[in-house]
Amino acid sequence: MKQSIRSICSLALATVLALSLSACSSTPSSSSQGSGESSSQSSSQTETVTIKVGASPAPHAEILEVVKPLLEQEGITLEVTEFTDYVIPNEAVEGGDLDANYFQHQPYLTDFNATRGTHLVSIASINFEPLGLYPGKTKSVEELPDGAVIAVPSDTSNEARALQLLESLGLIQLKEGVGLEATTKDIVENPKNISFQELEAAQLVNALPDVDLAVINGNYAVDAKITDTVLASESKDSDGASTYANILVVKEGDETRPELLKLAEVLQSDEVKTFIESTYNGVVVPVF
Repeated sequence: MKQSIRSICSLALATVLALSLSACSSTPSSSSQGSGESSSQSSSQTETVTIKVGASPAPHAEILEVVKPLLEQEGITLEVTEFTDYVIPNEAVEGGDLDANYFQHQPYLTDFNATRGTHLVSIASINFEPLGLYPGKTKSVEELPDGAVIAVPSDTSNEARALQLLESLGLIQLKEGVGLEATTKDIVENPKNISFQELEAAQLVNALPDVDLAVINGNYAVDAKITDTVLASESKDSDGASTYANILVVKEGDETRPELLKLAEVLQSDEVKTFIESTYNGVVVPVF
């Protein structure tokens, strides 16, 4: 009897020890599995990063569409929001609603920061949109009559660029040294007695039926689908090209974010350069 009791006790003790060891060994296994699941979830969450970029419809949003599949290969999803004004996309980057924008040149950005108290910086120069000379009632520069009317942008920087373009064609001569501050008052020679109609840049396309020629900003020409009619454009080596290149803009402090640097990189890729050169007939030109 005593032997039987001892045997039963020994068996019970062995069973308890086995269960205890089994429980202990299952704990790290479960923990290890949970850790693996957590690591897997964390990995999947970091595989794709989304960046939001504001842009004007043409050519900037069109160029960004070319960039999307290039970024997807790097695990970056690009969301593009189009804007027709130049204030909201800067305010949206400043406020954090957008990660970047692509529509403006450095002089505009510098002035915007100064007047609005924003903290925005450029991380890449992408393209230049040359001003172009377009036919209205007169179909070529050679046919331009005496007393012709040419429409030019009314804002200071674009008017100066327009006058420099006309000077390069031999239609006028400007006072020496006026550069990008030139106005019609700085014309010292005007052999064809040209009259100048100063209009807001956005209205120049609409004015074509009423003037002989018009000097029009590249983005408005692209919007109006008249780029195939351009008679002459600013040179890629002009003062305007070096000063007014369109830039990728982020908030100060975000210059080193890897996904934004990758966006800058692909915007300056051979694929984008080829797209710009084959699509816009010289009205938009890459500067990289």
